[in-house]
Amino acid sequence: MADRPLLLVDAPSLYFRAYFGIPESAARTADGQPVNAVRGFLDMIASLVRTRRPDRLVCALDHDWRPQWRVDLLPSYKAHRVAPEGGEVVPDTLSPQVPMLLEVLAAVGITAVGATGYEADDVLGTLATTQPAPVEVVSGDRDLFQLVDDARGVRLLYVGRGVAKLDDCDDAAVRARYGVPASGYADFAALRGDPSDGLPGVAGVGDKTAARLIDRYGSLAGVLAALDDPGSGFAPGLRGKLVAARDYLAVAPRVVRVARDVPLPELPTALPDAPADPQRLLELAERWNL
Repeated sequence: MADRPLLLVDAPSLYFRAYFGIPESAARTADGQPVNAVRGFLDMIASLVRTRRPDRLVCALDHDWRPQWRVDLLPSYKAHRVAPEGGEVVPDTLSPQVPMLLEVLAAVGITAVGATGYEADDVLGTLATTQPAPVEVVSGDRDLFQLVDDARGVRLLYVGRGVAKLDDCDDAAVRARYGVPASGYADFAALRGDPSDGLPGVAGVGDKTAARLIDRYGSLAGVLAALDDPGSGFAPGLRGKLVAARDYLAVAPRVVRVARDVPLPELPTALPDAPADPQRLLELAERWNL
C-alpha cells in the first residue's frame, strides 16, 4: 500500500460549490467575464494538495449527469433538475467556465476523466475500487459515503461545510452520522429517500427508522425478505408502508449505488511536480485573471 493518497475529486460537486461560494463580482476577466467557479475550484484543489499531500490526483467529470439507465429504473431520478429545453439546469454564467477549468487542468497536467453514460460518482466509484490505496474521495455528495472502505483504505473527505472544514470520514464516522456502516449507506438512502436526486423514499420512513431497519435486517434485501415472513416482527403500520413501496424498493438501490465497473482508459494519475505546459498555463492565467 502506498503511503500518500490518491485524491479523487468530484469536479462537478466542487465547481458548483465554488460558483455559489464566490461572488461573480469578486472574480472576473479584464472584459468582465465571470471566473468565480474556476478561481474557487483551483483554490480548493491547491488547499487539498497542501493539506492532504497526495502524490496522485484525478478529477472525475459528469459526461452524463442523468444516465438513461437510471431514469429507466426510476423516472423521477433528478427529473426536477431537467431544464425545459432538456439537459441539466446550470446557471448561464457557470456553463462557459467548465471548459475553461478543463483547459487549466490540462495545462497543469492533472487528469480529468468522464465516461459516456455515467456520472462523476460512477467514475469515482470505479477508481476508488480499482486504484491502489490509500484513496481519498473529495465531494459534497452524500451518496459517496457508500465508497468508504476501511479494509481497502478508502475515505471520504466530505466538503458539505467547505474545504476548510471538510469532514474526514471513515466507517466509524459514517456510523456515527447515520447509524449504518458505509456498506449499508446506499440501502439506507433508498429507504430514506433524497429529494435532491428525485428519490421519493418510503413514505413515513425517515433517517432513524431506515437506520434501524438496516441494522436489524442487514440490508434492504433482508428487509424485503422479512416482509414475507409473518414472524419477522414488523409493526403493522411500518409493514404496510414497506409493502406499498415494494416496487420502488426493488429498483432504488440500483439507482443509488455507484457503478464500480465503468470502462475507463489507462489514466496517468501522478500529481505533476511542475506544470505540463507552463507557457500555456501562464497564457490562461493572464487571459482569465487567475
